[in-house]
Amino acid sequence: MVEQQRYEEVKRRVKQISIFYQHLAVYIFVNTGLAVINLTSNPNEIWFTYPLIGWGIGIAAHGLSVFFGGAWTKSWEERKIRELMEKES
Repeated sequence: MVEQQRYEEVKRRVKQISIFYQHLAVYIFVNTGLAVINLTSNPNEIWFTYPLIGWGIGIAAHGLSVFFGGAWTKSWEERKIRELMEKES
């Protein structure tokens, strides 16, 4: 039973990492396209950096939550479970 729970946890974690890498690939592909469009159509007015930076902040936040947020989320969940169990006792 414990082995199955561990497997499900690891499977969920791998899914989160996979989704992040998909998001990152789309970010790179789309922003490369925007840069090419901008630089070939109107190189005097650089605008592709706005979505690059804005979406980049989102990518950074997503990466932080996937690679560093799990421990914080897990400890918060465990504290909340204990708190609610104590209230109901």
